[in-house]
Amino acid sequence: MRRLRPLPILILALATAFGSPVLAQDAALGANVDSLINYAKTRNPEYAAMQAEAEASGERVTPAGALPDPKFRTELRDITRMGEQSATLAPNRVGSTRYLLMQDIPWFGKRDLKREIAELEAEGAKGRALGTWADIAGRIKVNFAQLYYVHRNEQLTREILDLMTRLEKVAQVRYSGGLAAQQDVIRAQVEQTNMRNELIALETEQHHLHARLNALLARPSNAPLQVPALLRKLPAPVALDYATLEERVRTRNPQLFADESKIKAAEKSRDLTYKNRYPDFTLGVSPIQYQSAIKEWELMVELNIPLQQSSRRAQERESESMLNAARSRKEATTNQVSAELAEALAGIEAARRTENLLTNSLLPQAELTFKAALAGYETGKVDFATLLDAQRQIRQARQNQLKAQVDAQMRLAEIERLLGEDL
Repeated sequence: MRRLRPLPILILALATAFGSPVLAQDAALGANVDSLINYAKTRNPEYAAMQAEAEASGERVTPAGALPDPKFRTELRDITRMGEQSATLAPNRVGSTRYLLMQDIPWFGKRDLKREIAELEAEGAKGRALGTWADIAGRIKVNFAQLYYVHRNEQLTREILDLMTRLEKVAQVRYSGGLAAQQDVIRAQVEQTNMRNELIALETEQHHLHARLNALLARPSNAPLQVPALLRKLPAPVALDYATLEERVRTRNPQLFADESKIKAAEKSRDLTYKNRYPDFTLGVSPIQYQSAIKEWELMVELNIPLQQSSRRAQERESESMLNAARSRKEATTNQVSAELAEALAGIEAARRTENLLTNSLLPQAELTFKAALAGYETGKVDFATLLDAQRQIRQARQNQLKAQVDAQMRLAEIERLLGEDL
């Protein structure tokens, strides 16, 4: 008889044959920033907590505008029937039984104001949730760009390390032929040692960035991520107009949206505080039972007397101050957001110009300088120190080029965080 394949092995074989969407999704993480953001949006606990709080705020709207629960009271009167009988709790044997049903009713308009305040607070909670997600997405974009820089810098360092190994061999050949000093070989070896130390630092930084990204993705800190393949394409310069983006920021920034909701809620709270000058009512209806029959009916109206005027005036002044605070807070946020937008736009423009200068001018010049220095060293016209300096210029130019690209991505992430959406 043939042996049956164990179920877990069979499932694994089927998943391998047909592909598992979950495994495929996890395996694709890290190649581009979009995969990280899509993964985090459904799994990040901080964003999930803010969404839950926003949902909870939305559920407060209905109770805020609802009437209070009615109250019921029962009074057993003359339970000894003028001393003619022992005390009893039977309604048909006492002197009379009074049933009272009461309903508290706030002054006209108070319930609507409370409901509107709850709605505005729910909108503010949604704005805070959107702001939290914009911040999380921004951190993912920044960490991805930094990880891209570390990987590309590591590749560049390894390329230069290979180049230094070849230069060491050239120096050894010239030293063997008596055409160069032994110090040239030692310098090449020292340069390689420094690069290996840099590789260790880059590996450590890569580990830190992996841990940060995995924390944002709600994954184990040591969970694998793919090597960043490419950066996002920068928007065209015409799409980065300050006036246009500032207008978008004023209308779409999550923090400004939440601050505007706070202002509207503070205005409604002020109106509600002024309505506390008027009394609230309690209405009641009361049937009275004698033996086994209802023989009397009573109606009751109760109201509170707003006598403590000094206390109410203090509450009104408090509501005015809270409204002024909300307005000032939004103004401060607007100024801060506008300044950050201007700074980010200037930064992305500077990074773009720097990259163009390095790519089209400095880097070709550095490569030509290195080639000339290498040819001169092989013919004995240039010393090894000049060759090392030319090599360092190439490396510095490439690192600055990469840094400019990454800096532009980080500035773009900051602009999108302020907008609360992608460009």
